[in-house]
Amino acid sequence: MSETPSLPSPGTAVSDSAQAFIAYLDFFRDAAARKVTGLDEHAMRESILPSGWTPLEMISHLVHMERRWLVWGFLGEPVESPWGDHDDAGAWTTDRTHDELLAALTDGGERTSEIVTTHDLQDHAATGGRFADGDPIPTLLTILFHVTQEYARHVGHLDVMRELIDGTTGEE
Repeated sequence: MSETPSLPSPGTAVSDSAQAFIAYLDFFRDAAARKVTGLDEHAMRESILPSGWTPLEMISHLVHMERRWLVWGFLGEPVESPWGDHDDAGAWTTDRTHDELLAALTDGGERTSEIVTTHDLQDHAATGGRFADGDPIPTLLTILFHVTQEYARHVGHLDVMRELIDGTTGEE
């Protein structure tokens, strides 16, 4: 049985925890982008899962999720439409194109890297954005664990979607 070539594991050469988070998040963003690249418009906007998520809605969710937790959440900065990945009824939605979403994913990653490299992992999130006085205020470390698990889980969803759409599996 031949071994499937794999991408280098993120963070294996990194001993700094903050840099390891950046490496893993970059890895997951790249994997998410790879999973939707090459799909036609219909496949990107059509759900084949019982959950109803489409590949583009999943990318939109990742873009909004990362911004909600790190820009609005950790920094406490105002962001436009922090919950813009779903409508008022809770249904996942996006009217953005593949290229717009992948650009937003990249931009979000750059902003996350900036945040992680300019703060200590034990710093607490600001209040006034996502978190109010009196709420439990998470540390950057806690937020990064949450964002990383969101990426890992949803890249797995994208992996299944892509396999069901056209048979592409693994790191392809």
